[in-house]
Amino acid sequence: MAGNYADRDGQIWMDGALVPWREANVHILTHAMHYASSVFEGERAYGGRIFESRKHSQRLRDSGEAIDMPIPWTVDQIEKAKHDVMQANGLSDAYVRAVAWRGAGEDMGVSSSRNPVRMAIAAWEWGAYYGDSKTRGAKLDVSKWKRPSPETIPSHAKAAGLYMICTMSKHAAEAKGCADALMMDYRGYVAEATGANIFFVRDGEVHTPEPDCFLDGITRQTVIGLLRDRQISVHERHIMPEELEGFQQCWLTGTAAEVTPVGEIGPWRFEVGELTRNIAESYETLVRS
Repeated sequence: MAGNYADRDGQIWMDGALVPWREANVHILTHAMHYASSVFEGERAYGGRIFESRKHSQRLRDSGEAIDMPIPWTVDQIEKAKHDVMQANGLSDAYVRAVAWRGAGEDMGVSSSRNPVRMAIAAWEWGAYYGDSKTRGAKLDVSKWKRPSPETIPSHAKAAGLYMICTMSKHAAEAKGCADALMMDYRGYVAEATGANIFFVRDGEVHTPEPDCFLDGITRQTVIGLLRDRQISVHERHIMPEELEGFQQCWLTGTAAEVTPVGEIGPWRFEVGELTRNIAESYETLVRS
């Protein structure tokens, strides 16, 4: 589904009701626009079923709690809203975006406790996040920006403010002809891509950064489960950048990315190997089962 996201046919669920897509608007003094008081979820539906839907709905509420913004809809209400959006738009395979934010109200400063918490859910058709990288392997830049310490921001929340440096990193990567960028954390360890977790393979064993200062993705958790079901060793640990030279394979995971092979990161090269292909196929089978 191409074109301007503000100018489309269809329905968006907003604060308890379906409204025409073009009318799903907010005021210019919406608190989230000025102070990033917003959390969101990205989800994919396959054959009419959103994969791990309830986990996403619960995480949305948990993220709201983490940034002192309790969301006034239950998991069951969010689940029904997502179903209504899919049905209203006649979608079966789709990307679903749920977002909650502090709206416009009595407060227009850093404090926003008197402003209402609002929520919207939209869905649309969306293909491969990294284009043809699923077959040839994505090319990644190395970002100059680092994931911050969890002492500076609730890094376990899927909060809008955490993505500013991701946007900047991805823009810089795209300017170099790359699909994405690898980010280190505040200590210099390998962290993640701008919107996806990362895995490496060495001698048949899998290594992935410990998510102690970035989001432990639902797809990441799913893939670790698939690997362990196959009796493949998975090491969740701190990884130094210089270790990348010794890894043979690499892939990204995320709701949008699904399982996407990586062919190169800066000066390092990786093969799109058998384990990478097998895990990508297993994930595809699982989400459509």
